[in-house]
Amino acid sequence: MFHKTLNTYLLRQNMFYILTCLAVGAGLYLLTDVFDRLDDFLEAGLGLSTIATYFGVKLPLIISQILPAVFLLSVVSQLCLMARHRELLALRAGGISFGRLSSFYIAYSLLWCVIQLVFAQFVGVYGQQMSSRIWAEDVRGNVVEETTMRNLWLKEGDYIVEIAEAVPALRQARGVHIYQLSEDRRSLTHQYDAASAEAKPGHWVLQDASVLNPQTFRYEKHPEVTVPIKQDLKAFLAVDPDMDPAQLPLWQLSDTISKLEESGSNVEVLLTSWHSKWSYAFSILAMGLLAMALVTMSENIYLNIALSLVLTFAYYVVFMIGMTLGQNGVLPPAIGAWLGNIVFCTLAGARLIWCAIPTRQNA
Repeated sequence: MFHKTLNTYLLRQNMFYILTCLAVGAGLYLLTDVFDRLDDFLEAGLGLSTIATYFGVKLPLIISQILPAVFLLSVVSQLCLMARHRELLALRAGGISFGRLSSFYIAYSLLWCVIQLVFAQFVGVYGQQMSSRIWAEDVRGNVVEETTMRNLWLKEGDYIVEIAEAVPALRQARGVHIYQLSEDRRSLTHQYDAASAEAKPGHWVLQDASVLNPQTFRYEKHPEVTVPIKQDLKAFLAVDPDMDPAQLPLWQLSDTISKLEESGSNVEVLLTSWHSKWSYAFSILAMGLLAMALVTMSENIYLNIALSLVLTFAYYVVFMIGMTLGQNGVLPPAIGAWLGNIVFCTLAGARLIWCAIPTRQNA
Protein backbone atom coordinates (compact mmCIF):
# COMPACT_ATOMS: atom_id res chain seq x y z
CA MET A 1 0.00 0.00 0.00
CA PHE A 2 2.86 2.36 0.89
CA HIS A 3 4.64 1.63 -2.40
CA LYS A 4 1.44 2.36 -4.33
CA THR A 5 1.07 5.68 -2.53
CA LEU A 6 4.71 6.52 -3.21
CA ASN A 7 4.37 5.68 -6.91
CA THR A 8 1.26 7.85 -7.18
CA TYR A 9 3.08 10.73 -5.48
CA LEU A 10 6.10 10.43 -7.75
CA LEU A 11 3.90 10.16 -10.84
CA ARG A 12 1.81 13.24 -10.03
CA GLN A 13 4.84 15.30 -9.11
CA ASN A 14 6.75 14.36 -12.27
CA MET A 15 3.75 15.05 -14.51
CA PHE A 16 3.70 18.60 -13.15
CA TYR A 17 7.40 19.06 -14.00
CA ILE A 18 7.01 17.49 -17.45
CA LEU A 19 4.04 19.68 -18.37
CA THR A 20 5.85 22.77 -17.11
CA CYS A 21 9.02 21.97 -19.05
CA LEU A 22 7.00 21.08 -22.16
CA ALA A 23 5.13 24.37 -22.04
CA VAL A 24 8.34 26.38 -21.68
CA GLY A 25 10.28 24.36 -24.27
CA ALA A 26 7.50 24.30 -26.88
CA GLY A 27 6.81 28.00 -26.30
CA LEU A 28 10.45 28.97 -26.88
CA TYR A 29 10.66 26.69 -29.94
CA LEU A 30 7.48 28.17 -31.43
CA LEU A 31 8.57 31.72 -30.66
CA THR A 32 11.87 31.18 -32.45
CA ASP A 33 10.11 29.57 -35.42
CA VAL A 34 7.57 32.40 -35.63
CA PHE A 35 10.28 35.06 -35.78
CA ASP A 36 12.22 33.00 -38.33
CA ARG A 37 9.34 32.32 -40.75
CA LEU A 38 6.82 35.10 -40.21
CA ASP A 39 8.34 37.32 -42.92
CA ASP A 40 7.99 34.49 -45.46
CA PHE A 41 4.32 34.02 -44.60
CA LEU A 42 3.64 37.75 -44.90
CA GLU A 43 5.51 38.00 -48.22
CA ALA A 44 3.40 35.11 -49.55
CA GLY A 45 0.26 37.07 -48.57
CA LEU A 46 -1.14 34.30 -46.39
CA GLY A 47 -3.85 34.94 -43.83
CA LEU A 48 -3.77 34.48 -40.09
CA SER A 49 -5.72 31.20 -40.28
CA THR A 50 -3.07 29.58 -42.53
CA ILE A 51 -0.25 30.80 -40.30
CA ALA A 52 -2.05 29.53 -37.18
CA THR A 53 -2.71 26.17 -38.89
CA TYR A 54 0.95 25.81 -39.85
CA PHE A 55 2.23 26.35 -36.32
CA GLY A 56 -0.66 24.42 -34.76
CA VAL A 57 -0.03 21.24 -36.75
CA LYS A 58 3.69 21.62 -36.16
CA LEU A 59 3.26 21.62 -32.37
CA PRO A 60 3.03 17.78 -32.04
CA LEU A 61 6.30 17.48 -33.98
CA ILE A 62 7.95 20.00 -31.65
CA ILE A 63 6.73 18.09 -28.60
CA SER A 64 8.02 14.77 -29.94
CA GLN A 65 11.41 16.35 -30.69
CA ILE A 66 11.96 17.96 -27.28
CA LEU A 67 10.32 15.29 -25.12
CA PRO A 68 13.55 13.34 -24.32
CA ALA A 69 15.28 16.52 -23.10
CA VAL A 70 12.15 17.55 -21.21
CA PHE A 71 11.99 14.15 -19.50
CA LEU A 72 15.63 14.41 -18.42
CA LEU A 73 15.09 17.90 -16.96
CA SER A 74 11.85 16.89 -15.22
CA VAL A 75 13.37 13.84 -13.48
CA VAL A 76 16.52 15.75 -12.49
CA SER A 77 14.46 18.63 -11.08
CA GLN A 78 12.16 16.28 -9.20
CA LEU A 79 14.93 14.25 -7.58
CA CYS A 80 17.04 17.30 -6.72
CA LEU A 81 14.08 19.09 -5.12
CA MET A 82 13.18 15.92 -3.20
CA ALA A 83 16.78 15.85 -1.93
CA ARG A 84 16.64 19.54 -0.97
CA HIS A 85 13.41 18.99 0.98
CA ARG A 86 14.94 15.95 2.71
CA GLU A 87 12.38 13.65 1.10
CA LEU A 88 15.05 11.30 -0.25
CA LEU A 89 16.62 11.16 3.21
CA ALA A 90 13.23 10.36 4.76
CA LEU A 91 12.65 7.59 2.22
CA ARG A 92 16.05 6.04 2.94
CA ALA A 93 15.34 6.24 6.66
CA GLY A 94 12.05 4.44 6.02
CA GLY A 95 13.79 1.59 4.18
CA ILE A 96 13.17 2.83 0.62
CA SER A 97 16.49 2.62 -1.19
CA PHE A 98 17.54 4.62 -4.22
CA GLY A 99 17.40 1.33 -6.12
CA ARG A 100 13.69 1.15 -5.35
CA LEU A 101 13.23 4.65 -6.77
CA SER A 102 15.30 3.69 -9.79
CA SER A 103 13.00 0.77 -10.58
CA PHE A 104 10.03 3.15 -10.60
CA TYR A 105 11.74 5.61 -12.93
CA ILE A 106 12.89 2.86 -15.30
CA ALA A 107 9.32 1.54 -15.60
CA TYR A 108 8.05 5.12 -15.89
CA SER A 109 10.62 5.85 -18.64
CA LEU A 110 9.54 2.79 -20.63
CA LEU A 111 5.92 3.95 -20.42
CA TRP A 112 6.94 7.32 -21.86
CA CYS A 113 8.94 5.55 -24.59
CA VAL A 114 5.75 3.87 -25.82
CA ILE A 115 3.80 7.13 -25.56
CA GLN A 116 6.53 8.97 -27.49
CA LEU A 117 6.60 6.32 -30.25
CA VAL A 118 2.82 6.24 -30.74
CA PHE A 119 2.44 10.03 -30.50
CA ALA A 120 5.30 10.72 -32.92
CA GLN A 121 4.20 8.15 -35.51
CA PHE A 122 0.54 9.16 -35.55
CA VAL A 123 0.05 12.80 -34.60
CA GLY A 124 3.64 13.99 -35.04
CA VAL A 125 4.26 12.53 -38.52
CA TYR A 126 0.98 13.73 -39.99
CA GLY A 127 1.45 17.14 -38.42
CA GLN A 128 4.93 17.31 -39.96
CA GLN A 129 3.60 16.31 -43.38
CA MET A 130 0.84 18.92 -43.22
CA SER A 131 3.17 21.71 -42.11
CA SER A 132 5.68 20.74 -44.83
CA ARG A 133 2.89 20.81 -47.40
CA ILE A 134 1.77 24.27 -46.29
CA TRP A 135 5.35 25.54 -46.40
CA ALA A 136 6.10 23.99 -49.82
CA GLU A 137 2.82 24.75 -51.58
CA ASP A 138 1.51 27.93 -49.98
CA VAL A 139 4.74 29.67 -49.01
CA ARG A 140 7.31 28.40 -51.51
CA GLY A 141 4.93 27.31 -54.26
CA ASN A 142 6.82 24.03 -54.66
CA VAL A 143 3.89 21.69 -55.29
CA VAL A 144 4.75 18.04 -54.60
CA GLU A 145 2.74 16.88 -57.64
CA GLU A 146 5.22 18.76 -59.84
CA THR A 147 8.38 17.34 -58.26
CA THR A 148 10.60 15.99 -61.04
CA MET A 149 13.38 13.44 -60.54
CA ARG A 150 16.04 12.60 -63.13
CA ASN A 151 18.36 9.69 -63.95
CA LEU A 152 16.59 6.97 -61.98
CA TRP A 153 17.49 3.29 -62.05
CA LEU A 154 15.60 0.33 -60.63
CA LYS A 155 15.64 -3.45 -60.86
CA GLU A 156 12.66 -5.77 -60.53
CA GLY A 157 12.88 -9.48 -61.29
CA ASP A 158 14.26 -9.92 -64.81
CA TYR A 159 13.91 -6.22 -65.64
CA ILE A 160 16.37 -3.35 -65.31
CA VAL A 161 14.81 0.07 -65.85
CA GLU A 162 16.50 3.35 -66.72
CA ILE A 163 14.42 6.56 -66.52
CA ALA A 164 15.64 9.89 -67.82
CA GLU A 165 12.96 11.93 -66.04
CA ALA A 166 10.02 11.09 -63.78
CA VAL A 167 7.20 12.78 -61.88
CA PRO A 168 6.71 10.18 -59.10
CA ALA A 169 3.57 11.73 -57.59
CA LEU A 170 1.80 11.38 -60.97
CA ARG A 171 3.41 7.96 -61.67
CA GLN A 172 4.68 9.24 -65.02
CA ALA A 173 8.10 8.87 -66.64
CA ARG A 174 9.82 10.08 -69.81
CA GLY A 175 12.78 8.66 -71.67
CA VAL A 176 12.32 5.07 -70.45
CA HIS A 177 14.69 2.21 -71.33
CA ILE A 178 13.89 -1.29 -70.04
CA TYR A 179 16.23 -4.26 -70.35
CA GLN A 180 14.74 -7.74 -69.93
CA LEU A 181 17.26 -10.42 -68.92
CA SER A 182 17.11 -14.15 -69.42
CA GLU A 183 16.33 -16.42 -66.48
CA ASP A 184 20.03 -17.12 -65.89
CA ARG A 185 20.77 -13.34 -66.02
CA ARG A 186 23.49 -13.94 -68.61
CA SER A 187 21.88 -12.50 -71.72
CA LEU A 188 19.47 -9.83 -72.86
CA THR A 189 16.16 -11.09 -74.28
CA HIS A 190 14.37 -7.80 -75.02
CA GLN A 191 15.04 -4.09 -74.91
CA TYR A 192 12.15 -1.62 -74.61
CA ASP A 193 12.59 2.05 -75.42
CA ALA A 194 9.69 4.42 -74.86
CA ALA A 195 9.13 8.14 -75.07
CA SER A 196 6.96 7.99 -71.95
CA ALA A 197 5.46 5.53 -69.49
CA GLU A 198 2.80 5.36 -66.81
CA ALA A 199 3.12 3.12 -63.74
CA LYS A 200 -0.23 1.47 -63.10
CA PRO A 201 -1.07 -1.08 -60.38
CA GLY A 202 0.68 -4.33 -61.34
CA HIS A 203 2.15 -3.14 -64.65
CA TRP A 204 3.67 -0.29 -66.62
CA VAL A 205 2.23 1.06 -69.87
CA LEU A 206 4.82 2.32 -72.37
CA GLN A 207 3.73 4.88 -74.96
CA ASP A 208 5.35 5.28 -78.38
CA ALA A 209 7.55 2.28 -77.67
CA SER A 210 10.01 0.23 -79.66
CA VAL A 211 10.93 -3.38 -78.85
CA LEU A 212 14.26 -4.93 -79.87
CA ASN A 213 15.05 -8.64 -79.68
CA PRO A 214 18.89 -8.80 -79.65
CA GLN A 215 18.93 -12.51 -80.51
CA THR A 216 16.89 -12.22 -83.73
CA PHE A 217 17.61 -8.51 -84.30
CA ARG A 218 13.90 -7.99 -84.78
CA TYR A 219 12.78 -4.41 -84.23
CA GLU A 220 9.14 -3.41 -83.76
CA LYS A 221 7.32 -0.12 -83.11
CA HIS A 222 4.15 -0.01 -81.01
CA PRO A 223 1.93 2.88 -79.91
CA GLU A 224 1.54 1.12 -76.54
CA VAL A 225 3.25 -1.77 -74.77
CA THR A 226 2.45 -3.31 -71.38
CA VAL A 227 5.34 -4.56 -69.23
CA PRO A 228 4.74 -6.57 -65.97
CA ILE A 229 6.66 -4.21 -63.67
CA LYS A 230 4.98 -3.61 -60.30
CA GLN A 231 7.27 -0.89 -58.91
CA ASP A 232 5.28 2.18 -57.82
CA LEU A 233 7.08 5.35 -58.88
CA LYS A 234 5.67 7.13 -55.82
CA ALA A 235 8.10 5.13 -53.70
CA PHE A 236 10.92 7.27 -55.11
CA LEU A 237 9.52 10.29 -53.29
CA ALA A 238 10.89 8.69 -50.12
CA VAL A 239 14.44 8.87 -51.44
CA ASP A 240 14.21 12.25 -53.09
CA PRO A 241 17.13 14.25 -51.62
CA ASP A 242 14.80 17.23 -51.24
CA MET A 243 12.38 15.27 -49.03
CA ASP A 244 12.97 13.86 -45.56
CA PRO A 245 12.30 10.09 -45.34
CA ALA A 246 11.61 10.55 -41.62
CA GLN A 247 8.32 12.17 -42.63
CA LEU A 248 6.95 8.73 -43.43
CA PRO A 249 5.26 6.80 -40.59
CA LEU A 250 6.86 3.53 -39.56
CA TRP A 251 4.46 1.31 -41.48
CA GLN A 252 4.73 3.33 -44.71
CA LEU A 253 8.49 3.47 -44.39
CA SER A 254 8.61 -0.33 -43.93
CA ASP A 255 6.51 -0.82 -47.06
CA THR A 256 8.71 1.58 -49.05
CA ILE A 257 11.88 -0.20 -47.91
CA SER A 258 10.46 -3.59 -48.96
CA LYS A 259 9.52 -2.31 -52.41
CA LEU A 260 12.87 -0.62 -52.99
CA GLU A 261 14.75 -3.74 -51.80
CA GLU A 262 12.84 -5.81 -54.35
CA SER A 263 13.85 -3.36 -57.06
CA GLY A 264 17.53 -3.65 -56.07
CA SER A 265 17.81 -0.10 -54.71
CA ASN A 266 20.15 0.84 -51.87
CA VAL A 267 18.02 1.24 -48.74
CA GLU A 268 20.66 1.89 -46.05
CA VAL A 269 19.48 5.50 -45.64
CA LEU A 270 15.85 4.46 -45.18
CA LEU A 271 16.73 1.50 -42.94
CA THR A 272 18.71 3.84 -40.68
CA SER A 273 15.74 6.22 -40.58
CA TRP A 274 13.40 3.33 -39.71
CA HIS A 275 15.58 2.24 -36.80
CA SER A 276 16.03 5.86 -35.68
CA LYS A 277 12.29 6.20 -35.09
CA TRP A 278 12.47 3.38 -32.54
CA SER A 279 15.76 4.52 -31.01
CA TYR A 280 14.65 8.14 -30.61
CA ALA A 281 11.48 7.05 -28.82
CA PHE A 282 13.54 4.86 -26.45
CA SER A 283 16.00 7.69 -25.87
CA ILE A 284 13.66 8.62 -23.01
CA LEU A 285 14.91 5.54 -21.16
CA ALA A 286 18.49 6.77 -21.64
CA MET A 287 17.46 10.18 -20.32
CA GLY A 288 15.82 8.63 -17.26
CA LEU A 289 18.97 6.65 -16.47
CA LEU A 290 21.11 9.77 -16.98
CA ALA A 291 18.92 11.76 -14.59
CA MET A 292 19.30 9.18 -11.82
CA ALA A 293 23.04 8.87 -12.47
CA LEU A 294 23.47 12.65 -12.15
CA VAL A 295 21.68 12.73 -8.79
CA THR A 296 24.01 10.02 -7.45
CA MET A 297 26.96 12.35 -8.16
CA SER A 298 25.44 15.64 -6.97
CA GLU A 299 22.12 16.82 -5.55
CA ASN A 300 22.71 20.44 -6.57
CA ILE A 301 19.78 21.31 -8.83
CA TYR A 302 21.54 24.15 -10.65
CA LEU A 303 24.60 22.06 -11.45
CA ASN A 304 22.50 19.10 -12.56
CA ILE A 305 20.28 21.19 -14.84
CA ALA A 306 23.39 22.63 -16.50
CA LEU A 307 24.86 19.14 -16.87
CA SER A 308 21.53 17.91 -18.24
CA LEU A 309 21.64 20.49 -21.02
CA VAL A 310 25.24 19.54 -21.83
CA LEU A 311 24.40 15.82 -21.86
CA THR A 312 21.34 16.44 -24.05
CA PHE A 313 23.55 18.20 -26.58
CA ALA A 314 26.13 15.39 -26.34
CA TYR A 315 23.41 12.78 -26.89
CA TYR A 316 22.19 14.50 -30.06
CA VAL A 317 25.77 14.73 -31.35
CA VAL A 318 26.35 10.99 -30.84
CA PHE A 319 22.89 10.23 -32.24
CA MET A 320 23.61 12.20 -35.43
CA ILE A 321 27.09 10.67 -35.78
CA GLY A 322 25.55 7.20 -35.52
CA MET A 323 22.89 8.12 -38.10
CA THR A 324 25.53 9.37 -40.52
CA LEU A 325 27.66 6.24 -40.09
CA GLY A 326 24.62 4.04 -40.61
CA GLN A 327 23.44 5.91 -43.70
CA ASN A 328 26.91 5.75 -45.25
CA GLY A 329 27.30 2.02 -44.58
CA VAL A 330 30.16 2.39 -42.10
CA LEU A 331 27.98 0.80 -39.39
CA PRO A 332 24.95 -1.47 -39.80
CA PRO A 333 21.79 0.72 -39.90
CA ALA A 334 20.52 -0.67 -36.58
CA ILE A 335 23.79 -0.05 -34.74
CA GLY A 336 24.16 3.43 -36.21
CA ALA A 337 20.63 4.46 -35.27
CA TRP A 338 20.89 3.07 -31.73
CA LEU A 339 24.45 4.29 -31.07
CA GLY A 340 23.38 7.20 -28.84
CA ASN A 341 21.18 4.97 -26.68
CA ILE A 342 23.85 2.29 -26.44
CA VAL A 343 26.54 4.75 -25.29
CA PHE A 344 24.49 6.72 -22.78
CA CYS A 345 22.50 3.79 -21.37
CA THR A 346 25.77 1.94 -20.82
CA LEU A 347 27.43 4.89 -19.06
CA ALA A 348 24.42 5.77 -16.89
CA GLY A 349 23.62 2.12 -16.14
CA ALA A 350 27.23 1.45 -15.10
CA ARG A 351 27.11 4.41 -12.70
CA LEU A 352 23.85 3.23 -11.11
CA ILE A 353 25.14 -0.33 -10.72
CA TRP A 354 28.36 0.99 -9.17
CA CYS A 355 26.35 3.00 -6.63
CA ALA A 356 24.17 0.01 -5.79
CA ILE A 357 27.06 -2.35 -5.04
CA PRO A 358 27.99 -0.94 -1.59
CA THR A 359 24.32 -1.00 -0.57
CA ARG A 360 24.09 -4.67 -1.42
CA GLN A 361 27.27 -5.47 0.43
CA ASN A 362 26.03 -3.67 3.55
CA ALA A 363 22.72 -5.49 3.32
